[in-house]
Amino acid sequence: MRVVRTWGAGLVTLALAAGCKGSQEEKPQGGQAGAGRAMPVQVQALQPGPVRDTSEYVGRLVSRRSITVYPQVAGYVQEIPTKPGQQVKQGDVLLVVDPRQQRAGLRATQAQRASAEAQLEYARSTRQRSAQLLKEGLLSRQDYDQAVAQAEQAEASARAIQAQIQSQEVQLDFYRVSAPFAGTVGDFPVNVGDYVTPQTALTSVSQGRVLEVSVQVPVERARTIKTGDTPVEVVDPGGKLLVSAPVFFVAPIPSATTQLVEVRAAFENTVGLRPGQLVRVRVVYETREALQVPTFAVTNISSQSFVYVAGQADGGGTVARRVPVKLGQISGNAYEVESGIEPGTQVVVSGLQLLREGQPIQPMPAKPGGPQQGVGGSGAEPPQGQGTQGAPGEPGQPEARGEQPLQPQGQGVPGGPAQPGSRGHPQGPAPGGAATPRQ
Repeated sequence: MRVVRTWGAGLVTLALAAGCKGSQEEKPQGGQAGAGRAMPVQVQALQPGPVRDTSEYVGRLVSRRSITVYPQVAGYVQEIPTKPGQQVKQGDVLLVVDPRQQRAGLRATQAQRASAEAQLEYARSTRQRSAQLLKEGLLSRQDYDQAVAQAEQAEASARAIQAQIQSQEVQLDFYRVSAPFAGTVGDFPVNVGDYVTPQTALTSVSQGRVLEVSVQVPVERARTIKTGDTPVEVVDPGGKLLVSAPVFFVAPIPSATTQLVEVRAAFENTVGLRPGQLVRVRVVYETREALQVPTFAVTNISSQSFVYVAGQADGGGTVARRVPVKLGQISGNAYEVESGIEPGTQVVVSGLQLLREGQPIQPMPAKPGGPQQGVGGSGAEPPQGQGTQGAPGEPGQPEARGEQPLQPQGQGVPGGPAQPGSRGHPQGPAPGGAATPRQ
């Protein structure tokens, strides 16, 4: 029984020693954390700025002057001297239809004109002689009238043949299909040797210097668009602005199938866009002045948005105050602030994960461009030994406060070995471990 009492006393002594040692280890940490040393943070004074109410859509570029080219005559394609995509001037030949048959007909008509001119000359001479004979009384009036009629008939016949020649010459020009205006040539769906008719589409010519962008917007949004005022922006896939122009047309009636309203804007094509191209379009419905807060300065807890602001402590000094805010739409890397903070408020924009309500801070002006990270972005590091605590209502993280999670103490039969790594105990058996009682 004496041995058992000795073993029990040793165990109690060991437990007390371990507890005292643990208290001594934790005491400096607690004291240091409680000292409340100010944590350097970056702050930004919020001021009203322009906020744009925008929506993005997929738009289609349309040339303000574009046509499909058709031949005016039927025949076989003889030559295509222009290539698809080529820039042409007005009058440049796009395609040639075989004109040999038309030329042969023109030569035949020209031969008829020579015969008609000879007959006309003979009829005029006959009329002159008949007039002289009529004066001398050697020709009857009837014969004279007949000579005059024959001369007039020959003149009419000559004029008809001349008109026919002119028509055939114009028709011959139709065999050379030319560009009606300067522009870019489209694709040719026909090849040399194909038979074409006036109903065959040969190619297209469009001007890309001035383009229109057509976009479909919801009916509700179309009501706010003002012709000549609402900007329409064409942006690249990365969101970079390419061109901007005001709306010049809003369809009076929405589409029966989509219930969307067509909106159009025209602009000078200085960035190499092409007619028919699908582009990313941004419609700026409204621009107003409002407060904006960087997205990386906002935290969310249970669907409520908060920002940390620099406030005054009761005893003096600057502390972090968590303020609920009501946010509007996001524009770029900032939220519109509808309520919660006033202009000029110093908002913390760095080290948010290391802040807690009422924590002393050392405000510093935010660097140009702001922190490079999001919430908890690059800011000042907390002082050595100063940890953080979760926001009220949130479980704190021991690691974030500079603490280490406690390991369980060795348990089991009296005198069992301590667990390796347990705080306050070296690895291996505890000092003064109990001996096996003698029998």
